[in-house]
Amino acid sequence: MFYHLEETTSTIDEARDARYVHGDVIQAERQTAGRGQRGHKWLSPGGENLLFSAVLCPTFLHANEQFRILQVVALALTDTFEHYGLDTRIKWTNDIYAGDRKMVGILIEHSLSGGRMARTIAGIGINVNQTLFDPSLPNPTSLALETGRTFDRSELLARCHAILMRRYAALEAGHKEALTDEYCRRMYRYGQRQPFRLPDGTEFTGVIRGADDNGALQVEHPDGIVREYLFREIEFIVKKSSAPLAVKK
Repeated sequence: MFYHLEETTSTIDEARDARYVHGDVIQAERQTAGRGQRGHKWLSPGGENLLFSAVLCPTFLHANEQFRILQVVALALTDTFEHYGLDTRIKWTNDIYAGDRKMVGILIEHSLSGGRMARTIAGIGINVNQTLFDPSLPNPTSLALETGRTFDRSELLARCHAILMRRYAALEAGHKEALTDEYCRRMYRYGQRQPFRLPDGTEFTGVIRGADDNGALQVEHPDGIVREYLFREIEFIVKKSSAPLAVKK
């Protein structure tokens, strides 16, 4: 079922309520405490974008397979945008990029029970029809800016949900290796030289070789050795990028 709220703290907060069950989607026009990665706030003007959370109950997965859900969500989003003629990439770990610009943020929260996954909330923010952004943001964009058209957000949400549930069904059917392979192929800067920064401030240029089953980023260093990094152990260096100009209707 789809639930629409005018305002909430965050759709993830709302989705924690036990009345929401597998497959439900909670959408809000405004979030007063929306969250992104690394403790950042997710800010969005009302009525322009999609802010929603999907509830999933992947009890068939072991606790150490949490990354599988992120794969499903990220691939479903890139599938959705492909339907509208837009080629997008998955920036490890939780963003979707159009070119070098961020269009989507994903934040996933898991609950475990007895060594297995019990409940997952996938919080998703898609920049849909927004064309003006806070100049302090390094590289934002939206579907409208990338395609030059305005989108029906309800239709977009319904399509995204349908594709997400198809991807989820493939995971439940056991197609894990295929999901991992496709996730890697769709990664932002996959197989290309990319500057990175380590927590101690060290910068280097490496080549992304993929992600393992636990979600670790595999980066080939200049010495030819492929090293693996978990979240917060490495940071992409992405230059500030100007969003494409809005197309006048």
